[in-house]
Amino acid sequence: MSGGAPAGARRPLSAVLIARDEEQRIGACLESLSFADEIVVVESGSTDRTVEIARRFTDKVVTLPWRGFGPQKRAAVALASHDLVLNVDCDERVPPGLAAEIGALQAAPRLAAAYAIPRRTFIGEKEIRFCGWSPDRIVRLFDRTRAGFTDDLVHETVVAQGPVESCREALLHHSFRGFGDLVLKLNRYSDLAARQMHERGRRPGALDALRPVFAFARTYLLRLGFMDGFEGLEIAAADALGTFAKYAKLRELERAARRGSR
Repeated sequence: MSGGAPAGARRPLSAVLIARDEEQRIGACLESLSFADEIVVVESGSTDRTVEIARRFTDKVVTLPWRGFGPQKRAAVALASHDLVLNVDCDERVPPGLAAEIGALQAAPRLAAAYAIPRRTFIGEKEIRFCGWSPDRIVRLFDRTRAGFTDDLVHETVVAQGPVESCREALLHHSFRGFGDLVLKLNRYSDLAARQMHERGRRPGALDALRPVFAFARTYLLRLGFMDGFEGLEIAAADALGTFAKYAKLRELERAARRGSR
């Protein structure tokens, strides 16, 4: 798909997502994708009812071993039947306004290579408006012939070969029920981030001990996290803890590599 479409034609849309042990959230996510022409779910060995729930919405549920966020999303995109792709996470919802805007783009004469979608993030029922979380625009809708995910293990992004435009309507991001969810996620992400840094040759340094302090100050003060109340404090504390965990795990990987080379 080059971005153009015959007069009166409507481009079909594939919605893709990756999942593992997401029985609590995947149903609402998939229900919000009912407007898509196809839904592709790539799961990585779920032990709960994730697969059962996903199959209520789509027959295209594929199990692949976990290889990192970027590789998993690239695999999901490759399995899609259509070139126009919308990627969402299991903790996200596409509200009717955004679905209608995407529908209008499907019928538009031409498309950009990719579209950045604004995202509203919540902890419990509270929307986070500061902490560097808002405004949050993330590229999730794209023409896979001109754009695609990087291969990063964590913090993967969509790289486009062509113009990137913006949607007006927002994606809803119900990522965290509370501080416990923040801690669970940062543990997983810090594992992947440390591994990625180590594989790219990053080595621990003396200044790494100060990074958690800087992370807290950046989120709580510079990014006005204190304006989000107690939730802002939780996020700043989680940022500091996640930063500490990432560099502590990097140091452990370095020590293990040194022992292995002896």
